[in-house]
Amino acid sequence: MVDDAANHNDTSMPGTSGESSEPKVDNGVLYLIGLGLGDEKDITLRGLEAVRSVGRVYLEAYTSILGVNKERLEALYERKITIADREFVEERAEQMLDEAATLPGGAAMLVVGDAFGATTHTDLWLRARERGIRVETIHNASIMNAVGCVGLQLYNYGQAISLCFWTATDRPKSYFEKLLSNRRQGLHTLCLLDIKVKEPSLESLARGRKVYEPPRYMSVNQAVDQLLTIAEEEGSSDIGPDTIAVGLARLGQPDQKIVAGPMKLLKDFDFGDPLHSLVVPARKLHFHEREVLKVYCVPGGEESLVEESSST
Repeated sequence: MVDDAANHNDTSMPGTSGESSEPKVDNGVLYLIGLGLGDEKDITLRGLEAVRSVGRVYLEAYTSILGVNKERLEALYERKITIADREFVEERAEQMLDEAATLPGGAAMLVVGDAFGATTHTDLWLRARERGIRVETIHNASIMNAVGCVGLQLYNYGQAISLCFWTATDRPKSYFEKLLSNRRQGLHTLCLLDIKVKEPSLESLARGRKVYEPPRYMSVNQAVDQLLTIAEEEGSSDIGPDTIAVGLARLGQPDQKIVAGPMKLLKDFDFGDPLHSLVVPARKLHFHEREVLKVYCVPGGEESLVEESSST
């Protein structure tokens, strides 16, 4: 992120200067670069130029996943990429900042979606600033704006919520009240679903030796089941089997899937591979919103859609 026009103009990318054909490099800079949601080709031209100009490139790989592997990115970007997993970002981020401060051209962290898609990225921005390292942000599409493709008006969304995996001893559900609050205010709700990548097992931590569990990605089916379970336990009449929801899978990728319908039907629908997200629309829908949802509606769900919504 840039504070003023002077700093912004100091940042030169390869091929932008008329004085020399050689790429200009910049010291003491950290680039936060959004990759978008699809594949290696979704990076912006400005982002690609930055990647090719820095001394080291990292790929943040635990708050989201891209539809292609690291090797595909390296082939197009013509740069070696180092994976920055959760352990690296949380425990060794200073290494990245050291390189940003000392390597010719600085360093870059690639982020699936937008550069500020998670609190982790804001924290890195703050830490870089505290060390006097200039930070350049290059934005891209994220689930927060791409969700507009389901046809629900973006300015009618309330607070987004995060659903996490339950365990035998931990069943967090504080987000449910936020969902109900959105519904009471006539707002749609984007539900972000849990991702577990390179997570050490509790048993291994107790033994003092980290053993990582296999990656897990919450599905639309699991999210719907969790919402219905909470609604039943809380005695809520606002969420139930006939509540309309929209399941999204692999948004921004060629095989993306969008399916709308009552929760009782989405619960058993096969959405395929991750990543998944869920939208719970407001009770009352604009007629344009309702018509788009009909396009995506699961067979047998049209009647429930009509019953739960009306134009405003």
